[in-house]
Amino acid sequence: MRRTIIIGDIHGCFDELLELLDEVDIQPDDLLVSVGDLVDRGPAPGAVVGLFRERPNSVVVMGNHERKHVRGILSYAQEITRLQLGDQYAETVDWMRTLPYYFENEHVRVVHAAMLSGIPLADQREEILCGSTRGERELTALFPDGSWHEHYTDAKPVVFGHHVTGREPLIRDGRIFGLDTGACHGWNLTALCLPGFTVHSVQARADHWSAVKRQWQLPVLQARPWHGATWRELADAAERFSSTSDPAVHRWLEALQEWAAALQATFPTLVAAAHRAADGLTPDAMRRHPAAKVLFQARNGRLDQTSLARQCPTPGRTIELAAALGLILDDLPD
Repeated sequence: MRRTIIIGDIHGCFDELLELLDEVDIQPDDLLVSVGDLVDRGPAPGAVVGLFRERPNSVVVMGNHERKHVRGILSYAQEITRLQLGDQYAETVDWMRTLPYYFENEHVRVVHAAMLSGIPLADQREEILCGSTRGERELTALFPDGSWHEHYTDAKPVVFGHHVTGREPLIRDGRIFGLDTGACHGWNLTALCLPGFTVHSVQARADHWSAVKRQWQLPVLQARPWHGATWRELADAAERFSSTSDPAVHRWLEALQEWAAALQATFPTLVAAAHRAADGLTPDAMRRHPAAKVLFQARNGRLDQTSLARQCPTPGRTIELAAALGLILDDLPD
């Protein structure tokens, strides 16, 4: 008999996924369904995505973590995944855009986070189905004294993930199944097999998220677009990560601060260079110059360090202006 095997939030825990599929003795004609959140927090998101994409008879429901990548809302976990996937990241996000927000067959409904009773799945709000921040706020307003599934009255069972239920899944009335058992936090990865509604779990091999956060802290910092960050943002970042225990991160943050300070220290030199350039050019030549605005300010006696700082609010703008004036400034060290 063909089964439907539904897996809770995997979050890049590939070894545990393989172990769980062995545990349920998955067969080629079984339908494999993920409740979403294949990626983020774990060590091998690319391998997890690859398994679901390459295996026939597989479905992935849109999770809030996939949705973050699709919408370009990248916090620390998503920045790590972007680096983990490397050259495959853009193509993987394109695939994520195709994911459905729900799955339903004759036995069950599957959503990532939540649904409302009495409303067809096709008419449900995507934000609620996938558990976005906005969807969570809406659920809190609708059910201020409890969870949405406590008010689920439809006859067909619903399976979901998103909120960690503990080491064991949440099972209520034979109709409500919460399968996020915290695999990426070192707890369990859980599957529900239909039509028998049997539950299978394997224990995670480690607290992967704690390890991944430490392992990728420096690469994530190095990959951030510091050239476009304001001086204030640079200082705030250095302060925010200053409590890290990783010596390599400390050294790199010190180099970042020294680089920013050195660039800002060139402002007097840039002002002087702009005045020299303005003195030697005709108005027509200045209009064609890549630093035209600064040169006209200098020609009109309105360029000093304060006004130049307004023209150079970021390292990138400072380096570009210096190059336009014939000066080469140091770039951020690796």
